[in-house]
Amino acid sequence: MSSDASRYGQVDRAYGLQLATTPPEDDGPIWMVNLMKYRNVADYADGRESTISGREADDIYAPIDVLAAIGAEIVFAADVEQQLLGDSPIWDRVAIVKYASRRSFIEMQARPDFQEKHAHKDAGMETTIVSGCLPFPAPQGEPVDWADVAHPPTAEDGPVVVLHVLKYDDVSAADVTPDEMVAYQTAAAAVAVPHGVRINGWFAVEGTILGDGRSWDQFRFNEFPSKAAFMAVVTDPARLEAQKGHREVAIADTYTMILRPTINRLAESVTG
Repeated sequence: MSSDASRYGQVDRAYGLQLATTPPEDDGPIWMVNLMKYRNVADYADGRESTISGREADDIYAPIDVLAAIGAEIVFAADVEQQLLGDSPIWDRVAIVKYASRRSFIEMQARPDFQEKHAHKDAGMETTIVSGCLPFPAPQGEPVDWADVAHPPTAEDGPVVVLHVLKYDDVSAADVTPDEMVAYQTAAAAVAVPHGVRINGWFAVEGTILGDGRSWDQFRFNEFPSKAAFMAVVTDPARLEAQKGHREVAIADTYTMILRPTINRLAESVTG
């Protein structure tokens, strides 16, 4: 990440410097949230012919061994089943890597084994957002057993994670939630809890190392027993009223996505 741009995003050099120079006594775990949009066909910078998809190229890239070598791990990965809010881009996949420190994320970029793999990521990725995040406390009510909800998980409709990507209006600190949003989430929780919602993790954005120039405040990952359970919450009149009166007032930019996880150790990564 030595330049100000890659083929699939703008590099925030100021945040990169912050990651690289955080004093050891102030450093610690960082969760890198990745939103990914793939090319239809992988496009290799060296001109080699390719017939594989961008997603397949990214699967080849997956640097699991490199991550293990530096004490990092993929704690969440999911395909985007449906994007409900946010027009462009339409994201394909979401992943989160937990790094032991900010510095380890930067030092990884210079490893020869990582750079060799990175050619596949560069070929496959059309655009991406990569944000460094820290968990913050989320309201946790008494969980409802999924066997007791109206729309339990089934073989055809298993658990989903709903991701809210949030940019607040007139909020300068990423760990601050506006009063209007607090009022909304209180009303929404009253509807969602009986349907079995569980919070996998709420994260404040420290900085976005790679993206399209926009800044973000929070990523919220909420798990539901099924897509049907989430849609029951979405269409509840009480939640809709709270959305119009509070959520829409608080938010300047957003994405909302329904995700089908293939890896989900997110809650454990925050509490463990």
